[in-house]
Amino acid sequence: MTQQPAPQTPAPGARPGQMTAVMRAVAATGPKVLRIGVVQGGRVSEERIIKQRTHVTVGPNEKSMFVIASQNVPPSFRLFEMVGNEYWLNFLDGMAGRLALPTGISDLAVLKGQARRSPQGAYQVRLSEDSRGKVVIGDVTFLFQFVAPPPIQPRPQLPVSVTRGASDIDWGTTMIAAFCFLLHFMGIGAIYSDWLDPIIDDEVSVAGLVASVQALPAPPPLETEKETTEVDPNAAKADAKDDKPAAKASGGPQGAGGSKGPAGGLSETKRAAIAAELDTLEMAAIGAMSSQGAATAGVLRGGEVATGTLDAAAASGAGVSAGGDLRLGGGGGAIRPGEAGGGAGLGQLGAAGKTDGTGGTGEVKKVEGPKGSAAVGGAAVSGGNISNAARVVAGMRAAFRACYQRGLNENPDSAGSIRLSIRVGPGGEVQSVSASPSGNLPGSVVGCVRGRAQAASFDPPEGGAGATVVVPVTFVKQ
Repeated sequence: MTQQPAPQTPAPGARPGQMTAVMRAVAATGPKVLRIGVVQGGRVSEERIIKQRTHVTVGPNEKSMFVIASQNVPPSFRLFEMVGNEYWLNFLDGMAGRLALPTGISDLAVLKGQARRSPQGAYQVRLSEDSRGKVVIGDVTFLFQFVAPPPIQPRPQLPVSVTRGASDIDWGTTMIAAFCFLLHFMGIGAIYSDWLDPIIDDEVSVAGLVASVQALPAPPPLETEKETTEVDPNAAKADAKDDKPAAKASGGPQGAGGSKGPAGGLSETKRAAIAAELDTLEMAAIGAMSSQGAATAGVLRGGEVATGTLDAAAASGAGVSAGGDLRLGGGGGAIRPGEAGGGAGLGQLGAAGKTDGTGGTGEVKKVEGPKGSAAVGGAAVSGGNISNAARVVAGMRAAFRACYQRGLNENPDSAGSIRLSIRVGPGGEVQSVSASPSGNLPGSVVGCVRGRAQAASFDPPEGGAGATVVVPVTFVKQ
């Protein structure tokens, strides 16, 4: 640290400048203060002026004025201590350095014999305002000297043009500005206030609303649909003609036998015509059952046809021909189990078609169609392993059986097998399905099985590429 040069004394009779006068006034304000610089690693890392003339502490404690990482000093060691109004330098055995005192320049090791000991065991050397030097603690060097205190910064003050008082205020402009502000505030208050709004009488408003509602026209009546019965005039005339002979034959409204026709009902002739027409329709239905067809032939071959309907048809005049046979549209003769027609009489039909019943009538039994089963073979995977291929294929067995059951309803004799080739994409989705059917399976069964396989979802094949799953499915009628 360089020593500050002594201030130059002006020549006698010379007038000092303004800056020189200020510096002299500052120099005479009080005692000098410490200026300390911290050197670490060959560079000045910190420089500080202790303006308050107080103790200067160093050490690893964060409350120290200069925090250093050294094990040779206490946590907070007073390097410069104020005793009275003077500074004393304290140093320990592990410290080194040099001091420039009024008696000369000396090392700290030499000054140990002249220094006094403190109660804490430190060496103390009195410093004057002309003293300077350095103290080495580990790898940190403290440089110090006494300098004049920095000038006190003057207190900030407002310009004179601002603090000259209220006598220079332009009262005319001030009054105009105040009146403008007042006028604007009054206008804004009038806009947001309701004292300018017209007075509304709530009772008058409600009375007018009630009057307007009463003046509304009445809603139109709801239209309801009326049930009308169309009477055919020709049929009415025919009924009237039929009723006259019947009334004459019975001797009036109430005949000799005491029978009385229903009031407003059909005549006997009309009822007989309707009954004959119903018998004809029933014979046509029975004839349709005896016509060609795999399902009908199978039912008749099993002998499970209820003969109660046939016996009733035989007793009716509508279903019996002149030769004694049934008049059926399909076969033209008597019905036999397993045959579509024939010329046998009604007695043979009753003997062959009776079931467990008595008196020529049989009990109606529920006829169940054939049932099918689907056998799914083992899934063969090629192109990449699919972990859940067997489980997914086994889960499709119920859907395959349902597809085959619908095919049996179309053709009871259908049976066969389908070989499915399912192409699985890298993400486990089904890209395409090809089916190779064999046997006499309907096309609906093949399409249903292919659609169910298309909706399946597999785990992604190993290797990141696609794979092919081959599944054989066999359909057997039970």
